[in-house]
Amino acid sequence: MKAFVFPGQGAQFVGMGKDLYDNNPVARDMFEKANEILGFRITDLMFNGTDEDLRQTSVTQPAIFLHSVILAKTLGPDFNPDMVAGHSLREFSALVAAGAMAFEDGLRLVAARAHAMQKACELNPSTMAAVLALPDETVEQICADVPGTVVCANYNCPGQIVISGEIEAIDAACEKLLAAGAKRALRLKVGGAFHSPCMEPARAELAKAIEATDIHTPVCPVYQNVDARPHTDPAEIKANLVAQLTAPVRWTQTIKNMIADGATEFVELGPGKVLQGLITKIDRAVTTTGLQ
Repeated sequence: MKAFVFPGQGAQFVGMGKDLYDNNPVARDMFEKANEILGFRITDLMFNGTDEDLRQTSVTQPAIFLHSVILAKTLGPDFNPDMVAGHSLREFSALVAAGAMAFEDGLRLVAARAHAMQKACELNPSTMAAVLALPDETVEQICADVPGTVVCANYNCPGQIVISGEIEAIDAACEKLLAAGAKRALRLKVGGAFHSPCMEPARAELAKAIEATDIHTPVCPVYQNVDARPHTDPAEIKANLVAQLTAPVRWTQTIKNMIADGATEFVELGPGKVLQGLITKIDRAVTTTGLQ
């Protein structure tokens, strides 16, 4: 069985999507519609901007969403998933590609999510850090023992976790994690503590927008970040999308569950090869390829 997966924030690069825009009329129309909906020419920043432009949450998130959704659309009959999943933000891409949400609605939600997250980041200075080569349980215990807000945010693959929280708590946790034997515990260049309680103001704001959005039954199961399980029921999908901002991305378990349910081939849709690398570390027996 074939699974399509969509990579999250951090995979962006200047020039992403330009080939699609230049060579495919369907893609060009979708990009222009996005410029209209967003109220600024995001294509100018994607194709000819700077790395700094693309690092702004309000640009990064819609740009990554657009690239993968438009890529899926231009594949036509070659986009034939038995199941889909998206890492973090890209869960929205997976839902649109699988027909659970209209392209326009998905883009509006992604823009609203980016705006709400930016505001939450400004309210409370916070960050994230990558932790390598420690068991999940050790990282969880150290986070629980550190004063302040710090939690496990991304379970990316065995031995690779991202923690998220207040800056002081992150620094204290990194110190303890290194002392406990982590190969690396390093702050990431991100705007805030995504997938942590620090995002509660954003979750509350985004919940209203999600509730007002039409969600349909997708063409195949969508494995959602919050519980790593397959979903086709629109009400469940909505509830999980609302919870996603403050809950961890359970990527390791998601991939394990997809494989247990029959996935043998994974296709990464979007820039980079990050997910292919993670999937191979989770299970070397499956096939991974990428389209960008």
